[in-house]
Amino acid sequence: MRTLILWLRSAAFSALLFVSMGVMGIALAPVGLLSRRGARWSIKVFARWVFLLARWLVGIRTEWRGPVPQGDVLVVAKHQSFLDVLMLFAVLPRPRFVMKHTLVRAPVFGLYALRVGCIPVDRRRGAGAMTDMVRAALAGEGGQLVIYPQGTRVEPGAEAPYRPGVALLYDTMKAMAVPVATNAGLVWPRKGLIRRPGRAVVEFLDPVDPGLTKRAFLTEITARVEMASDRLLAENQRDKANGIHRGHRGA
Repeated sequence: MRTLILWLRSAAFSALLFVSMGVMGIALAPVGLLSRRGARWSIKVFARWVFLLARWLVGIRTEWRGPVPQGDVLVVAKHQSFLDVLMLFAVLPRPRFVMKHTLVRAPVFGLYALRVGCIPVDRRRGAGAMTDMVRAALAGEGGQLVIYPQGTRVEPGAEAPYRPGVALLYDTMKAMAVPVATNAGLVWPRKGLIRRPGRAVVEFLDPVDPGLTKRAFLTEITARVEMASDRLLAENQRDKANGIHRGHRGA
């Protein structure tokens, strides 16, 4: 019975999520099309609404830790779920993402992603895609450029290599890099309908200053993000075993 209730709540949440994306996307389009700032504001409103729905319907609480970067930085983030995308967008002042080119064709989502300056990358183009990515990053208006170094969502505890594109961006942009850990995949898995009650955390770690070699940077960023994400995973398991429910800290 408990599993059935969770499934029904998850189904209701997913349905409301997609309906809200369509309705809010259309309703806020005049604001989003007016300016890039308006588009960012529209997405932040949508993200906050999703957090409320998630807490109300499926018991997902969201928490942010560490100092949120404010300037022009490269944000190197663990990616486990659509939830961690929304959590980053909600708190970063001027975020834009490196994303799969296929997402540009997604209804509503693709339009807003391009409007805020996200950079679509077609990895099938190989070195040409990396060149285009760097060119677009340098030509942008600044802010916080978010890249998922593993290139896709990765389940909590699973291993996947960190791609060299993140090191290329770091080396070319000469910018400070802020690693980000998460455990969002525990409550909002990358596959399936079920959403599980629990605490999703996005944690901003100590920054990596510019100047490292690409190889040294890739080694450093991998170690920091993976170690912190594993720590969040272990923390969640301890909390669950002890019946601890921590509160929400949002921006």
